Amino acid sequence: MKGKTHPRRSGGRGARHALRAAGVSGQAVQPGMRGGAYKPLSEKDIGQIYNTALELLENVGVGDPIPEILHYALPGGCVLGEDNRLRFPRTLVEDLIDISARQYVCYAPDPVFDKQISGERVYFSTAGEAVSILDYESQSFRPTKLVDLYDAARLADTLEHIHSFGQPFIAAEYSGDVYVHDINIAYAELAGTRKAFSLGIAEVGHIEPIIALFDAYLGEEGGFLKRPFCTIGGCPIVSPLRFGKDNAQVLVKLAELGLVSDVAVAPQAGATSPAALAGTLAQCFAETLACMAVVNLVRPGAAINFGMWPFISDLRTGSFTGGSGEAALVMAATAQLCNHFGFITSAACGMTDSKTMDTQAGFEKAITSTALALAGSNLVSAYPGIVGGLIGQSFEGMVIDNDMLGNVQRLLRGIEVTEETLSYEVIKEAVFGSGHFLNQPQTLELMQTEYLYPGVSDRRTPGEWEAGEKEAIYELAHKQVKCVLASHYPDYIKPSADARIRANFPIRLAPEDMRADNGRWKAD
Repeated sequence: MKGKTHPRRSGGRGARHALRAAGVSGQAVQPGMRGGAYKPLSEKDIGQIYNTALELLENVGVGDPIPEILHYALPGGCVLGEDNRLRFPRTLVEDLIDISARQYVCYAPDPVFDKQISGERVYFSTAGEAVSILDYESQSFRPTKLVDLYDAARLADTLEHIHSFGQPFIAAEYSGDVYVHDINIAYAELAGTRKAFSLGIAEVGHIEPIIALFDAYLGEEGGFLKRPFCTIGGCPIVSPLRFGKDNAQVLVKLAELGLVSDVAVAPQAGATSPAALAGTLAQCFAETLACMAVVNLVRPGAAINFGMWPFISDLRTGSFTGGSGEAALVMAATAQLCNHFGFITSAACGMTDSKTMDTQAGFEKAITSTALALAGSNLVSAYPGIVGGLIGQSFEGMVIDNDMLGNVQRLLRGIEVTEETLSYEVIKEAVFGSGHFLNQPQTLELMQTEYLYPGVSDRRTPGEWEAGEKEAIYELAHKQVKCVLASHYPDYIKPSADARIRANFPIRLAPEDMRADNGRWKAD
């Protein structure tokens, strides 16, 4: 006798195929799922790294403090030595750790993409500031252009597992005029995506003009500071343990304005920090703590993206290597370390030493991204599309890495074990009924909530692949890039706002490059 049967759902196999063809993740993964399961450091390890970092700050200090920092640091309790090194007493650092912000809202131009940054919630972003584009057709590198940045923003705007847009490369043609460069980077990102975005700037004097540009977009003076949808930052430390003047000025100015300070402190193990990974962690932690201390001396309780970004050297050559097991390990350790003290964590992954999007790129990007996400970094600069260390950017790589990041998020979500999901009655019904689960109501119900479907990864059968064009994932991604960039020309900046911006700022992104049918991209 057959077991209990349920009313037949309409659609059946056809409905499943329709859902599958929709190509959306449903509720299988969501931005901001929690990490923290991977813990490469013991409690003792964390304590030793912490104590060493505080000893470095108290006894060695940070060299070349700028006047803007001394203005706040000396009255706040820091000590300037005759060697021009600013020393941070242990008790002062510990007090500032206690008051540093633990969370904030990361706003986006479109409120739908606002994010709560807190705890061990994980979000993925582009990043990099590379200097070249890997051309798909020629498989050679060319200098990046402003219009490329606009295209990258438009592409990321359509990739659901890239939650915000960090500047992936520079506009090389304007590198000789840093003001024009920084203004146009801000404009191109604003025009290309409705997601939260970020940029690095060259000089502190560019902050207020960029804010004025954003106010012109909003049509309200002071509007941006009420709801800052762009994060500005840089690298205020020159390792080992020195302040870098230009970005240190940016650090102070952002704190004065009440904006989130986005820092990336990036010593390279074996080159600008010790070859011993524990030593690199201690030095990098000290350097990033110095940034946190400065920000909170300027504005107590301020938010800072605590960007510990220790990088790795290939000690055979001294060159940077981004895709190694050591890179995965040390970045995961930074996330665990920072989470232990409740910081808003920022770290980097997804780099590869491969020069193109091949198998090496796949495994290097996957291992570093998985390790960091499972360790629970809040802001994961996943470098989607980066190749050649940090030198080149691939649009096709962005599409491929978007699929990879979706799967990493599925690991973060884990498995929900409840009486319902244990499926006793469903198993019993299948055993005494049809002998399979394809026709079970639960199967269709969970199709979009339990399972994630790739956007470009190839799941065709070998026969289907042979009957087609036998494309590899790189070729499939190229087709998607052309399709998106030939058609997705968003109008996020209203014509009246665009006119205001172009009247007051040296915008170099041509209007014709921001319209469809301009001949730059053609879909297959």
